Amino acid sequence: MIRIKRTYEPAARTDGHRFLVERLWPRGLKKEKLGADWVKEVAPSTGLRLWFGHRIDRWEEFQRRYRAELDDRPGVWRPLRAAGRRGTVTLLYSARDVDHNSAVVLRDYLQGTPQRVPRPSRDGRRRAEPVVLHAIPTGRGARRSPSPGAPSPK
Repeated sequence: MIRIKRTYEPAARTDGHRFLVERLWPRGLKKEKLGADWVKEVAPSTGLRLWFGHRIDRWEEFQRRYRAELDDRPGVWRPLRAAGRRGTVTLLYSARDVDHNSAVVLRDYLQGTPQRVPRPSRDGRRRAEPVVLHAIPTGRGARRSPSPGAPSPK
C-alpha cells in the first residue's frame, strides 16, 4: 500500500516505511524529526519543478511530463514500488496543495493508476470526475493505447 502525507504532519505507526520524495529538503525540518529516507532522484527534475511552479493551469501537462521522466528512470522508482508491495509506504511531500503535487502523481504512477484529469461539465467548468488520458507502462518498455474516447496525449 502506498500513501502520501505532508512532511509537516506528525509521523504515525501506520505510515510504514517513510520516503521523502522531494528534490529540496523541507524548510524548518530536521532529519531526525522527519524520520524518512530521502529519495530525491525520484522527484521531478529541477527544470520541470520550476516550470510547474504549482500552477494548477499547468497540472495536466505537469503530470504528463513527470510520468515521462519516470518512464525514463525506472531504477529510481522500482524500489519504492517493491517496498509498497511488501508493506505500507508513505511518500512525503512539502507542497501546500494536497491535490496538485508530485507525490500524487508518483503514488498513482507506482500503483499503476492512469493519468486522470477533470472532465468539463456541460457549462464548460471542470468537474471532479476524472477521465483517463493514458495508461502508464506495466512492463519493461510497454505502452498502452489511450482509453476509448479519451483525447490523445500531446
